Parts: sequence; C-alpha cells; structure tokens
Amino acid sequence: MTFNLAGKVSALALATALATSLGACATPNLSTGDFTPGTPPAQAAAPEATMASDYVNDVHSYARPAEARVTHVDLDLSADFAAKTLSGKVTLDVTGRPGATQVVLDAKNLDIRSVTDTAGRALPFTLGASDAIKGQPLSITLPAFRGSEAQQVVITYATRPDAAALQWLTPQQTAGGQLPYLFSQGQAILTRTWIPTQDSPGIRQTYTARIVAPANLRAVMSAQDLTPQGEDAANGMKAWRFNLDKPIPPYLIALAVGDIAFEAFDERTGVWAEPSQLEASHKELMPTAEMVGAAEALYGPYQWGRYDLLVLPPSFPFGGMENPMLTFATPTIIAGDRSLVSLVAHELAHSWSGNLVTNATWDDFWLNEGFTSYFENRIMESVYGHDAAVQEQVLAWTGLQEELASLDPADTRLKLELEGRDPDDGMNTIAYDKGAAFLRTIERIAGREKFDAWMRGYFERNAWRPMTTERFLEDIRTHLVKGDAAMESALMMDQWIYQPGLPSNAVAPVSNAFTAVDQAAEAFYVTKGPASAVPWASWNTQQRQHFLSWRPKDGAKTWLSEAQLADLQAALNLNAEGNAEVKFAWLQVALAHRYQPAVQTADDFLSHMGRRKFVLPLFQTLWDQGDWGQPIATRIYAKTRPLYHPVTTTSVDAVVGRP
Repeated sequence: MTFNLAGKVSALALATALATSLGACATPNLSTGDFTPGTPPAQAAAPEATMASDYVNDVHSYARPAEARVTHVDLDLSADFAAKTLSGKVTLDVTGRPGATQVVLDAKNLDIRSVTDTAGRALPFTLGASDAIKGQPLSITLPAFRGSEAQQVVITYATRPDAAALQWLTPQQTAGGQLPYLFSQGQAILTRTWIPTQDSPGIRQTYTARIVAPANLRAVMSAQDLTPQGEDAANGMKAWRFNLDKPIPPYLIALAVGDIAFEAFDERTGVWAEPSQLEASHKELMPTAEMVGAAEALYGPYQWGRYDLLVLPPSFPFGGMENPMLTFATPTIIAGDRSLVSLVAHELAHSWSGNLVTNATWDDFWLNEGFTSYFENRIMESVYGHDAAVQEQVLAWTGLQEELASLDPADTRLKLELEGRDPDDGMNTIAYDKGAAFLRTIERIAGREKFDAWMRGYFERNAWRPMTTERFLEDIRTHLVKGDAAMESALMMDQWIYQPGLPSNAVAPVSNAFTAVDQAAEAFYVTKGPASAVPWASWNTQQRQHFLSWRPKDGAKTWLSEAQLADLQAALNLNAEGNAEVKFAWLQVALAHRYQPAVQTADDFLSHMGRRKFVLPLFQTLWDQGDWGQPIATRIYAKTRPLYHPVTTTSVDAVVGRP
C-alpha cells in the first residue's frame, strides 16, 4: 500500500525508452483484453503449507489457527448495485489439529444466513459479542478432525450497504458518468466486512471466485481471470470466474466491478481503466514493464504471473494497493508527464515484500512497508538513475521528520503494540520511511553487495510465511551479520526497532538537485524576495514539492503575508496546478496561513479527491486554524463525506467529527 510521499520523477528522467524484454506469461488481445495462457517466467518452488509454529497471536483476529485454520476460500457472490450488497455463499477449506471440533472466523457487519457442510447439513454456529474494531467471532462446530484432511464449510450470507471494505459508486462518481462502480479495500482488517474468514495477515489462503454482476459491467479480481468474456447468467447478468493458487493474506483478496477496459504494455503487464481514462493511463504507466524487469534483476523472479494495474475512480482511499496480479491505483498518479510513477514501483515491490513475505500481525507493519519503500527506491534508481532516487529519499526524510515531531514517541518505534487499537493507527510514515531509512543504514554499513545478497536470500528463505520482527532479526544476524561484533554494534538494530525516534547512526540523504531549490526558498520565505525569481519552470515535481514544503535548517516556521501568498500563487499559477502532489503541497501552505483565496481551490480539490493522504491532512490543517478553518472544514466535509471510502471517513471523522 502506498501511504507515504509517492515518488515523483521528472519527465526528462522518464524519457528512457523501454528496452528490457520481460519474458512471457500471457498474451493479451489488445482489442478485447482477453488473455491467452503463455509460458510463465521462472517460478520458485510451490508454496508449502505454513507450519503451526509460524503462527503468532494476532490481537486483531479471533482466529485460533493452531487449532483450525482456513486454507482456501471459494466465493460465489452476486453484486446488487441497487441494494449495495454482495450476497451468496463462501465455501471454506479448513484444516485442524487431530481432535479439534471448532473453527473460529472473523466477521463484521455481515448477515449470516446459514452454515452447512457441502451436503447441506447444518453446522452449529454462534456469533459472539461485537467489538467496534474487531467485529464478531463466528464460531462453527465441526466433526472432530482426523489427520490432515480438510473439511469444507459453506456459509450463506450477505454484506450490508455500509460494509467498510466496499465502496459502491454512483455513475456520477465515475469518469464515464453512465454506469455504477464497486471496489473493495481489505487492508488492514476490512476483509471480514465482506468475507467471513480468518482475517489475519499470518493466515495465508488461496482463493477462487464466481462473481455475478450486470452484463454491461466487467468484474476483475486479484487473481487469474478464467473467463475473459464472462458467462451469461440470468436476468441480464454475467458471471466472471477467478483463481489464485498461491496463498495470500486475506486482505489481498480484492474485487472491482465497473465499466473498465484493458490495454497491454507487454506480454505480462497492462492497465485497466474506465474507457475514457484508458489512453491517458496507458501512456502514463508505460514504465511498468521496465520496472518489473528492474525488480527481478534486484531481488529475484516475479512470482505471480501477470502484473497489471487498475486505475480506480478518485474516491479510492490510498495511492495504491498491492493486490496480487492487479495493483489498485489512484487516478492522482495520472499527471500527464509520468512524474508520479514511483507509486507503481512501490506497489510492484510489494510483490516481494508484503505479498511474498508478509507481516505476521499489524504490530510488524514496518516489515511490509519499510522493505517496500526501500525496494521502491532501488527500482527507481535502476530505471531513472541515482539522482532521481536520492530526491525521493530527501522528500521522504522531510516527511519523516514532521511525523516524528507530531507523534507520541511510542508510535515512532518500528515494532508497535496495537492491541486495543485500530491497526490503521500504525499506518503512517514511520513504518514506511523510518523502515526504509533503517534498511539504507544497513546497506551503507554492510555494503550494497553484501546487503543485496542478504535481501534476495531473505525473500527466498521466508517466501509464503508470516514474518515477525524477531524472525527478521534472527535472519539478518544469521545470514548477514554472522557474528561480526563490530557490524552488530554499528547497525544499532535494536535501537532502530524498539526505541522511539532515530538512532545516532541515521544519516540524512542529500540531493544536489535541491541546492538551488533551497537557495530560492530562502530568498522567498526568509528574505521575502519576489516569487517571480523562483525558477519554477525549470524544476521537476520533486523540486517543486521541496520548495513548497521547505523549512529553515533550524526548523523555525516562516510566516507569509497575504501579499506574499498572492504573489506566489500568481507567479506560479498554483491554484490551477494539475499535479495532485504539487497542488496538495500548495494548499497545505495556503490553508495554514489562512489564505482565503485558496479556500475555493481546496473545496474543489477535496470534492474530487478521496485519497486519504491528501484529504486527511488538509482537513487537519483547516481544523487547526480554529475559528477561521473549522467552519470551512465542517462545510466542505458535510458535502464530501458521502463521496469518500470508509477508510478515509473513519480518519477524517476523528478530526472534524461526523456531520
């Protein structure tokens, strides 16, 4: 998942022609989006079943996997856009220790209608007391397990219109404006609001699905598409079938249904988008194919077959979501100049860190995102060069300093303790940017060659298993440190992981590309020079962001007058800025200074944007302005809240309050 400052590279740096052959996996028919199976790239050995000893207690799940665990999910659901529900059944394959007679699942806000075996015989079940964060335990009594043979449980159920994982969009909320749209977002613990299963990242499950939807819409999932043309179903509907034979954490089971079309980049990569957005999305995201090759060259074969992207409507709450085979992406990355495609590098990197090696619980979220942010930057360096990668590092470092200053010190540790809290509380830039800085520190001290050899081995040794911080430490001490006392002392790993803030061996990245930006920023912000002197037109997106978020080295805040803000806006035409990252940075400055002429720009931006990375900070900035900003925030949120995904509204509600 992309949460932190997404990478921004210059159009010039992205002019490199694609030249790498990525191998064959499936051949798309460019006119229809159909797929013909081809020869897959080299794959690792088939994933082995997770051992009971790999499971750890997950405080955000009711599941007891050491007793009985779900290994496969088979969905048969129909989408009702009028009722805003998915209904049907799920068949779960469950294995258990000999003698066990119960499996416990996670469910939240689901209407459970029946629980049976595959012969239709009723199985006793209970829904326990509801917890605001975890939902309810769904406990099902089974015949005693004998040996390793799985039992199957069939649950007939329906979601509710307010299921937190699902967003049902009206036609007016789409680019086409004619047809409705549905998408899911399962991370962290929202899959239980649309599928009753063991919703813990450490309990990996394969899945199959049959999704029935209106015939004029297309269903896609984070799995192999078995029916590219769909199958006729009753009452003007079509059915779509999917299969993922590699076990994944359940938050990666993902569905979208809408008016979408496909265009390939090469034999195994391509993009889905609404038809009116497809040409621009394809042009913007063309570097995807080269990124896959760069990632494989770094840390080993891509294990998932195809790598496609789905560009969603603007209400999607994240920058991207790393659903296997099909990254869900925000339309805010379609900037027109390929300047924001590091988001693709981030979600692609998750195919190794997160999807292949997964945090066992949300307390270890940094293992997913810190590794991925580091890997993302290495992909960007490989494709676009060292300077572009370092600019990304500097922007992330700046954001990290702000986060460290604003959070409770306990929440600035990499290893968290989230019991009794929503795991979303841990999804901030600490996991991403402190985690990546930690890995860059290891690389610097150990040397890139040794570090890369360890990293590649880390993914191979720990593929398909849940990972904890303690297992990470065991792995790196065994395979990289190897008893070297001097290296162990220099790395300061325990301080990075278990202590707040940054250890003394943290080194701030420095970009020469920002030297001129710093000079221009000091001239404008400190000495109050004219905005016309800012060489804006010659800067890339990162440099523009750095300028707008600039602070003096002593960290002191600089106050701009209304005349200076007007000069800045007029000289740089910021209210008309089309790049979402730059416009967001401008609005943060303008609203923090109570600049009234920017309020309408903020209103328009927040009315057409559901990405939490932008929405939440802007509402927080408005709210922090007291009598000036709070009425503005309340007015805007009253009309925009229905447009946002529950992931976004849950966060903003805590700031603004529910209208």
